[in-house]
Amino acid sequence: MKIRTWDKVVVTSWKDKWTIAEVLKVIKDKNAVVVKWVNVVTRHVKKQGTTPWQKLQFEKAIDASNVMLICPFTDKPTRVGYIIIEEKGKKKKFRFSKVAVKQWAKKDAKDAIIK
Repeated sequence: MKIRTWDKVVVTSWKDKWTIAEVLKVIKDKNAVVVKWVNVVTRHVKKQGTTPWQKLQFEKAIDASNVMLICPFTDKPTRVGYIIIEEKGKKKKFRFSKVAVKQWAKKDAKDAIIK
């Protein structure tokens, strides 16, 4: 999965379409992500003993295919690919948007690293 925690994403479907928010959690087994204030559900909890009833709101997971990563270079939704850089005999894999690859392909790729 190319999306990680704390990435800025835009939701491309659901009732919260075109909402820009951060990813709170990535669930790799289900290929799902939990996005801040997207797909919020309300759960009513019954009174138990001395604690009063509660009305809880929390985010549920949505499929990772329903979000797109926002490129930090252009601040637009973009597809993400990987590029492999060899440094001192080691291969490192970094995430890049297509725009970043075109801008930084001729220069040193370390300057264009997306966390």
